[in-house]
Amino acid sequence: MLRIAVQSKGRLFEDTMALLAEAGIKVSSSKRTLLVQSSNFPVEILYLRDDDIPQSVASGVADLGIVGQNEFEERAEDAEVVRPLGFSKCRLSLAVPKGCGYYGLKWFEGKKIATSYPNILRRYMQNNHIAADIHIITGSVEISPGIGLADAIFDIVSSGSTLVSNNLLEVETVMQSEAILIANKNLDDEKKAVLDELLFRIEAVKNAEDKKYVLMNVPTERLKDIVEVLPGVKSPTVMPLATDGWSSVHTVIEEKRFWEIIRELKGLGAEGILVVPIEKMIP
Repeated sequence: MLRIAVQSKGRLFEDTMALLAEAGIKVSSSKRTLLVQSSNFPVEILYLRDDDIPQSVASGVADLGIVGQNEFEERAEDAEVVRPLGFSKCRLSLAVPKGCGYYGLKWFEGKKIATSYPNILRRYMQNNHIAADIHIITGSVEISPGIGLADAIFDIVSSGSTLVSNNLLEVETVMQSEAILIANKNLDDEKKAVLDELLFRIEAVKNAEDKKYVLMNVPTERLKDIVEVLPGVKSPTVMPLATDGWSSVHTVIEEKRFWEIIRELKGLGAEGILVVPIEKMIP
């Protein structure tokens, strides 16, 4: 039985539970219960605050954890990063009041910076040979310059709307962050076997993201031209139709290129194009 520590609320919680559901792992998301066992897979979920997850994994209280890379880097606990998960993306950035005359990193010399991530910021400032006064705050860091508590802030940025509403300007991105899967370094063979199965399911889910399964009828004489346009994972499947001179082509297309490719296919005579979402894709 693997114990996975996950954030108890917020966007990371929602994205994590969605991933587990897509991987076919049934878990109750009741926030009244700290520890919940899956009904169909040998895992149990431990709901924690995000900043407690790295330590719980490193100490063995949990075997795995799904946590933001920013929290993992800040806590610097001795756990293993298994894989990035591609969701809950954000960045950690320095921001200053608009109109402050910012001219580069040296602007921060001697300035007071409010943050909930002092360790990441301290390392960054040391690497850039800047002596700043780091002021640790938990809560609404972005209001600090407005009330005279700090000259600048170092905080998570997603859309940037919070900075704008507080008259702040993002000036330096220190690190990019996303959800990551971390593991205790001392898993036994039984738990490693469960982890391998979990990773197999996660890979199938992630491989299917942003991809579409496309079926179309094409003139057989144009088959070579159409196959050259298709950027499928492997060679497309081609089957003859009952109607002479026509074939059916099946392939996988990345969504970001979908409309561009479909226009080309139509121009080459493809008809009856059917687009199907992919739930899982196992290489």
